[in-house]
Amino acid sequence: MKVIRNLNQILTLESASKKDGRMLVPDDISLINNGAIVYSESKIIWVGKNKDLPNEYKDMDFKDGSGLVLTPGLVDSHTHLVFGGDRAFEYTMRLNGADYQDIADAGGGILSTMEKTISSTNSDLFNKACERVERIYSYGVKAIEIKSGYALTFEKEKELTLIIDKLKKHFNGKVIIHNTFMAAHAVPKSFNSSKEYINKIVIPLLEDDEIKSTIDSVDIFHEDGYFNAEDVETLFKKCQTLSINTRIHADEFNDNKGAVLASQYRSLSADHLLATGIDGAKALAKSRTVATILPGTAFFLGKPLANARMFLDEGCAVAIASDYNPGSSHCDNLLMVASISAKSLGFNIAELWAAITLNAGKAINRPDIGSIEIGKSPVFSFFNIENIDQITYSWGRNFFTSDF
Repeated sequence: MKVIRNLNQILTLESASKKDGRMLVPDDISLINNGAIVYSESKIIWVGKNKDLPNEYKDMDFKDGSGLVLTPGLVDSHTHLVFGGDRAFEYTMRLNGADYQDIADAGGGILSTMEKTISSTNSDLFNKACERVERIYSYGVKAIEIKSGYALTFEKEKELTLIIDKLKKHFNGKVIIHNTFMAAHAVPKSFNSSKEYINKIVIPLLEDDEIKSTIDSVDIFHEDGYFNAEDVETLFKKCQTLSINTRIHADEFNDNKGAVLASQYRSLSADHLLATGIDGAKALAKSRTVATILPGTAFFLGKPLANARMFLDEGCAVAIASDYNPGSSHCDNLLMVASISAKSLGFNIAELWAAITLNAGKAINRPDIGSIEIGKSPVFSFFNIENIDQITYSWGRNFFTSDF
């Protein structure tokens, strides 16, 4: 059992948790000044003001938390961090006025990363992914969702999934990793249709025993020119028979009713949502599906931000994630992305913190993390800072400490 006393502040999000992360007001951060916490390896035992520490814990050895702020561990619920090569030239092309088709004609896009990923060795992919996870952890992120999807061949997609599983084992006890199978990321040119690719590659992979035993969820890019509603339903119905959770890249370029589909299939999350209409927001509000906003992608591509206030006001559980990837959001700092975008998105302080902890935890099927409450898992982030306000105020500065 561990006891920490004299913490400057503890951000518990207890009230936000009781509201299921929805319809939050600023006071729902549930901030404790001069706090203390007692926990075991598996659960939080007590949390409150230092002066209220129960007698049974007062004589125990403790760590002095003076000068530190304690928050729930940050959760980045949408990343594509296993990939080969980079696409830096694409960003320069965008700055110079190129559109998606210009970049594709120049050899860029998802299929470009596919070629570089397939040509990379598994050890190289794993080692580079380890470096990326370590860097993301250094910002205070304690849980990361990682997708496959940059190979799009049977053998290499399987290898990517097993690399993510290896990452999960390698970082066990340090970083929680959620393994998302996303072979349905794009359609290789060797296939005549998305339906053919789903039936010949994605579904057979999903039926593979090694894949089934290692993945935590399945994702699909539902968009014109990628995978249509029929593809989504084919894949999601298969997942239902296999008792596998789903998630979806939804309504990024057009309102294709991806958010509605996600709600109907009780997906863990619907992500992007740049073009989602009010019917999609209402559907998400009535479901367990988390509405995940990816502002880094909008910034990177020069697009308007998602209408986050619509989702919040309708009563959705809203998360923010980095969408760290080589082509459309090459930024791995979740806290910086969330802090910079929060005002433009219309978030209050409780909505902001819930978006990168509590609701993001639900998006990776970990309701036991994301708030600091008795009985929940002790997944914390410590920041060497005077108060909670300074964390999101100081864009790009890193106050996380891993030495405590």
